[in-house]
Amino acid sequence: MDVVIYHNPACGTSRNTLELIRHVGLEPRVIEYLKTPPSRAEVADLAARAGVPLRDLLREKGTPFAELGLGDPARSEEELLDAIEAHPILLNRPIVVSAMGVKLCRPSEAVLDLLPAEGLKPFIKEDGEVVIDADGRRVAR
Repeated sequence: MDVVIYHNPACGTSRNTLELIRHVGLEPRVIEYLKTPPSRAEVADLAARAGVPLRDLLREKGTPFAELGLGDPARSEEELLDAIEAHPILLNRPIVVSAMGVKLCRPSEAVLDLLPAEGLKPFIKEDGEVVIDADGRRVAR
């Protein structure tokens, strides 16, 4: 299965998501989106394929979101795309694309919805939180 992750290595959620993908035996194509930002069309396509409004892919924390007034619901999709194009940090992460769909994977274990479920092995996140238990079952939060 081909998997793509729009990744920021400085983000714990993104690192955990990447490790979960690898943990199930897949090696994704990693796009460090701050170094290689997706185009406007790609960002719009990711939102459409995820089935969410573009606004749902915006990140507030640690970004110029507030200074740019992006919380204003009157801002058009074109204005949001302009902002993401100028400031790629506004695109929340990690976004994962697989044959099973597209999703903003926050929390990181949301990526399991996009990956094969059979044969899961135990997995513990960086912070010690158990995601997959010793019996290979997803742990509910």
